[in-house]
Amino acid sequence: MANDPIITITGMSFSYALSDRPALDAIDLEIHRGEYVAVMGLNGAGKTTLGLCLNGIIPHMLMGQQTGTVRVDGHDPSIRVVREMARTVGIVFDNPEFQMSQVTAAEEVALGLENLGVPTVEMPDRIARALRLVGLDGFEDRAPMGLSGGQQQRLAIASVLVMRPSILFMDEPTSNLDPLGKDEIFEIAQRLNRDEGMTVIVAEHEVEVLAEYADRIIVMHQGRIALQGTPAEVLSQVSALSKLGLRSPQVTEFSQALSGPSGHLPITTDETLRWLKDRASRAPA
Repeated sequence: MANDPIITITGMSFSYALSDRPALDAIDLEIHRGEYVAVMGLNGAGKTTLGLCLNGIIPHMLMGQQTGTVRVDGHDPSIRVVREMARTVGIVFDNPEFQMSQVTAAEEVALGLENLGVPTVEMPDRIARALRLVGLDGFEDRAPMGLSGGQQQRLAIASVLVMRPSILFMDEPTSNLDPLGKDEIFEIAQRLNRDEGMTVIVAEHEVEVLAEYADRIIVMHQGRIALQGTPAEVLSQVSALSKLGLRSPQVTEFSQALSGPSGHLPITTDETLRWLKDRASRAPA
């Protein structure tokens, strides 16, 4: 992971029109190129608003008052048109059905390329690669509405990847999926981050998965950043997360119940097994 930030946010606040409180309140944040960042928080904490500021949907398509600065891979989303920012930031939302509008999967993926005016001769290779990256090889002629929920979400991701963005923002992408579909989406995100070098930002509640995959976790509360750090630093703060209405992984809560709040707490199953083994080895005979 390179050290240079791909996203720099300085003193940014945003209030939606007719709202009496800011959705984002004095946000200062850097996200580095190639980083896998998880954003946690209750509904209304500002997670979605943060993502929409990255590709210019805010302020171009959703009205409100914005202050501060946002720089995304050298661009200012507030002055660059949204379709151009789609080359830099791809956004995947929680319900893929609302994003499907075409007759076939290939046409769905091609839609963004058509909006950008990409030459027709370039499209087949780009469409095939995007579908391959999400495990939908051979689905070109399938009807999007006939796919499973997990397949639809993968198609939504392919529709973003075909634009070749450097940043992928996924807004609660597994909230409507079964456990198998959730695993598929998180595995794709990890592969895009690890193998393709893509900067991945995921707004999500699945803390057990975030403990496994994320490089850094940002916790938002009432439009502000309440906590941030590595998964171990953030998810081991059981009491602090509870006060924000959030939870730590079950294994972390279990470990705290055994040992109390002090000391290192494991955040994954493998760490917990090692922690229990070490604890047992030090117990008096």
